[in-house]
Amino acid sequence: MDALVAIPRSNPLVRKLRHGVDLDDGDRSLLAGLFRPGRTLEPQQDIVRAGEPAPGVHLVVEGFAFRYKLVGDGRRQILGLLLPGDFCDLQSIVLGPSDHYIAALTPCTVADVPQERIDALVFRDSRIARALWWATLVDESIVREWLANMGQRAADRRIAHLFCELLLRQQIVGAAGPTDCAMPMTQPMLADILGITTIHVSRVLRDLREQGLIRLQERRLHVPDVARLRAFCDFDPTYLHLLHQPGDADATEASAAGRGRP
Repeated sequence: MDALVAIPRSNPLVRKLRHGVDLDDGDRSLLAGLFRPGRTLEPQQDIVRAGEPAPGVHLVVEGFAFRYKLVGDGRRQILGLLLPGDFCDLQSIVLGPSDHYIAALTPCTVADVPQERIDALVFRDSRIARALWWATLVDESIVREWLANMGQRAADRRIAHLFCELLLRQQIVGAAGPTDCAMPMTQPMLADILGITTIHVSRVLRDLREQGLIRLQERRLHVPDVARLRAFCDFDPTYLHLLHQPGDADATEASAAGRGRP
């Protein structure tokens, strides 16, 4: 049975949404309330199953989750990564049962938010409604970028681009340093994301390390020169639509780190 756990004081949802909408103190307080209660899931445990109705939506508080589909022969295609502050299935409020699966990638803390709670927030506060709409549209933009990445970039550029995205998305929610972040994906998972074989992933990672573009150590990604890695894979963060720069010092520092500044 999933265990109830305490929710950390930091709020990655608020950190993320304030890049899309200017939130006031009341908005932040209401959004912070979405983080209770929380439950823990083990890696590979499903959060959402395709075709099954859900009483609400799920919010990632800690850890990583991923979207995936199973094709006819049972193979898995990973469609997206979910980080702290990401809603797993906000679209289900309108669309109903999910058309894909969502599972924990690492030990994961998830807040279960009843649909009526989301409805109350959306109808009460137009800024929060706009913020949630922004988050949903950014998710769609990331999917488009992933499609372009898989279809048009060589394998080494695909992996480098994914690493640039992971670094910046974790910086946005205060979960990464200027040049390093968690990287919990195994080589088979990277293969499922990028549409190449595990052997090819291993070869590409070795090449990126030998070029001094990345280091992988103890499930963390280290990027010695962020600007160089971005140039290597033509990474343009515009698709993340970071419209606002929050005013507090922590957020400003994270934003500067996301742009590759020292």
